[in-house]
Amino acid sequence: MIRPSPRLDELERRYQREAFQGLSFEQALERFSSLWAEARQLNPDAGKHWLEDLEPDLAVARAVNGLPPAA
Repeated sequence: MIRPSPRLDELERRYQREAFQGLSFEQALERFSSLWAEARQLNPDAGKHWLEDLEPDLAVARAVNGLPPAA
C-alpha cells in the first residue's frame, strides 16, 4: 500500500482538477454512477446499512450540540 505524502496528495489533487474540470454536470453524474456501480460489484452490501453507518456521527453531533444521547 502506498502511504501518501503531502507531495503525492498535491499531485493527485492537481490531477483531479485538471483532468475533470471540463465535465458537465451530466458527465460528472454519469462518472459517479459508473464508479458507484463498480463499487457495488466489488461489495454488494455497500450502502445498504447507511443509517447504521451514520449512528456514530449522529452521536458525536448530539454530544457537540448538548443533546441527550437518544434525541
